[in-house]
Amino acid sequence: MMQWKRTLRTASSERFLLLRDGKESAAVDLHYLASGTVSGTVILLKSAGWTEDEIPKLLKSFDEDFLPDVDLEHGTLTYTVVLGELIGVFEANESDEATD
Repeated sequence: MMQWKRTLRTASSERFLLLRDGKESAAVDLHYLASGTVSGTVILLKSAGWTEDEIPKLLKSFDEDFLPDVDLEHGTLTYTVVLGELIGVFEANESDEATD
């Protein structure tokens, strides 16, 4: 089963995680441009076992579910797709901040 989870939203961007069988398998970062177009970066995790045949179906499904005003066919939506590994999540903490 595939489930999308929105993890971040600003006035001009969003981030979604895809859970497949309860495991993180992809992330999508969207940027809403002033021209009315949307540019997305899709990161597919190698560990999820993606095949090339699955990618167009995934992009079309995401487009239909979350982006009704733009689409690939009309050139108002573009995706850059990357296959990679999750290395970690790095966050600032109070001990990393410089003190005067």
